[in-house]
Amino acid sequence: MNQALLTRLFKSIEGNESSALVRVAYSIIEEEKKKGHNGVAERLNTILKNNLADNSSSLRPALKVTRITNFKVPLDRRYKLPLASHIEHEGLRHNMILPTDVEDKILRIEKEYFARERLAHHGLRPRKKVLFYGSSGCGKSMAAEKIAWDLALPFYKVRFDTIISSYLGESASNLQRLFESINEFPCVLLLDEFDIIGKQRNIAANDVGEVHRIVNILLGLLEEYNGEGIIIATTNLDGVIDKALFRRFDDFIELPKPTQKEIADLLKLTFSALQLDLKIDLPDFAKAMHGMSYAIVVKVANDAAKKAVINSKDKIELEDLKKSLAENAELNK
Repeated sequence: MNQALLTRLFKSIEGNESSALVRVAYSIIEEEKKKGHNGVAERLNTILKNNLADNSSSLRPALKVTRITNFKVPLDRRYKLPLASHIEHEGLRHNMILPTDVEDKILRIEKEYFARERLAHHGLRPRKKVLFYGSSGCGKSMAAEKIAWDLALPFYKVRFDTIISSYLGESASNLQRLFESINEFPCVLLLDEFDIIGKQRNIAANDVGEVHRIVNILLGLLEEYNGEGIIIATTNLDGVIDKALFRRFDDFIELPKPTQKEIADLLKLTFSALQLDLKIDLPDFAKAMHGMSYAIVVKVANDAAKKAVINSKDKIELEDLKKSLAENAELNK
């Protein structure tokens, strides 16, 4: 994460020494120290200390949630397979380069989660059901993982290969059991590629009635959900989600393809562990890569970096980066 983004994030932190967000903030400071970024770590620590001092007298205590420490993902009844997969906190992807408006919207979700007790005091609810949409490879799933990382919440990804059954009624039953199991369990639940089951019912007219039943049960489950965690759905297909289902979300956030500046920042972040040939001009490469998704930009950078490491080079050479760009250009078409 770049220094400017870290500074903005730390300036927005509220809470007390025992809150989850503050603990995460301190872990970020420790990571910066380990990287040798002592100046950055000291500045972030000062910002955090000042925030805690300013807010200590005015903030309400954080909402106490009874966490289920022995939570088990429910299984489908027929094959005994888990309905969701768990990703450990250390494995969550959270270093992202995002447009400022998207950053702000994600930060708003996080701040509302931590302020949920104060919001409830005024009859207000935090955003708990969020839909990320945009083209493939633009960081929708990664943004969901980032929210789980920032909030120090367990992260689960729905396994649609297990949820969807060819047997009448089982798909809807699987969804209902999964939602019931997380109602009292604070976590981030990701419904990735949500259009698998959320597609418009008229588009699914030629499908068997099971698709209609799944959409209908989802309408009810999302409408009624007021659990302790956050549900995040992602879709690549604009206008394909059933409109009635779409309205059940509290927020809709588009993750666009990166701008030239964001591509240059992403390349710089990806190359941070290696040296670059002085002939390489990242803004020029960013211009050539404009229109590519975040995933392809990272792949271009990683392919060039891996070639340098495999060939025992002390830096990434211009020709390697050009070749990597040419090889991956077809993926963006």
